[in-house]
Parts: sequence; C-alpha cells; structure tokens
Amino acid sequence: MTPLFGHTRTHVALRHALIAPDGHVPSIFPGWEGATAYVQLSPAIGAELSQMLVVYGEGGGMALFPAGEYEHALYVEDGDCRVVWDDGDVTLADGGFAFVPSENVLALHGSEGTRLTLFRKIYEPVENLEPPPAVNGHISDVPAEPFLGNEKARLQTLLPIDARYDLAMNIFTYQPGATLPFVETHVMEHGLLMLTGQGVYRLEEEYYPVKAGDAIWMAPYCPQWFVAMGDEPASYLYYKDVHRLP
Repeated sequence: MTPLFGHTRTHVALRHALIAPDGHVPSIFPGWEGATAYVQLSPAIGAELSQMLVVYGEGGGMALFPAGEYEHALYVEDGDCRVVWDDGDVTLADGGFAFVPSENVLALHGSEGTRLTLFRKIYEPVENLEPPPAVNGHISDVPAEPFLGNEKARLQTLLPIDARYDLAMNIFTYQPGATLPFVETHVMEHGLLMLTGQGVYRLEEEYYPVKAGDAIWMAPYCPQWFVAMGDEPASYLYYKDVHRLP
C-alpha cells in the first residue's frame, strides 16, 4: 500500500523515538563491502547506544568495525552471518546471537539477503572486575521464562546475568492481549526492535501502534508499557544497560 503523501509513522521526541521502516535511509561505512547499514538509533538522537540494521546485497558482503572502546551485541534476523573477531570465529543462522567485547576488530560476513540487528556502545570498565568474554548462541537453546509468573508473556535472556557485562540483550514474546504488567520507569536505557506481530507501545504520554520492523528508543526514566494485539504473538528484541552504578 502506498503511504499517504508526506506521512510517516516515525516520531522523534526528546526522550523517546519510534523509527519506522518507511523512513530508512542507507549508510555505507569505510571498509564495508556489499553491506548496507540503516542506523536507527545513535548518540545523535540523544542515546548512549547505537542500533543499526545491517543488510547484505547480491553475493553477500562484509561489515567491518575497528578495534576500540566499543562493544557489540548482534542478532541475526534472517540468513546467516560469519562473525569474526580477534580470537573468535563463529557462523550464526537466523535466530543466532553474539556478544563481542571491546578492543576487538569485528568483521561480519553475511550471505546474500542476510539481515541482522547490531547494538554498539562504549564499554564501561570497573576496577578489579575483568572484562566480559565473548558469547554466542541460538534462541532455540534459551528458555522462554514466564515474566513475573505470566505464562502469556515470556522472556529470553540471551547474555549471561554477570556483573562483567554492562549490557543485556533479551527477547520478549507476548501472546495476543498480553501486556507488560505495569508502566515501567527505570534508570536503564532501551534500544528495541519489533521482530514479529503488532501491538501498542506507550512511550511517556504517547501511545504508538507498532509492528515488525519498527525500532524504538527509550531514554532513562521514559515511562513505557506494551500490549500485544492482533491474531499472532508479538515479540521484540531489546537492549538495556545494566550492572553499573549511576
């Protein structure tokens, strides 16, 4: 369906944003070949993290991230990707995920048509706490636990709950009609990608219809709430910063 002239579902506010696919604009970075980035969130919007969709073109390609203070967590939405860093090399199919610590050169070799979401942030070291190790896995091996006892809202925790990690990456899946049990207001920042289904997301005092492909930013203390709607389950991938004193 052709969108109405001059219309978009995207909305950018001071402390939250909804970035719909209808407004995506591609970026290509130095050292990249056959891979295109759609930067959905970055410090330019007021966030502490960057979130990007990486899409691989005909014949596949490579997305390159130099060594430095940035750490990376990624999720393969579709296709397959070989993830290579200084002392690691793993190939992930759709539903695969990985975390690569800072100070590593990271190369993401995707096959044609592969789509992945990447979260990128500056690592926050803590005195007398060693840096976190790399992690990889597949969502089929991660249990979906009822959230606060609700069987219709289930949470998959992809990265270890370990103070060495200063970020978390999770998947939340809701059956139709299921909700977050209360309006959350907390110190953690979120970057979020709707994976499947649809629903309504409350951000501060606004209520936004959302669906698969939408990205959302929530600044610290942004009141948030979600309800899944429609005939199919709704799920989203999300990042949050954790385990560091404010």
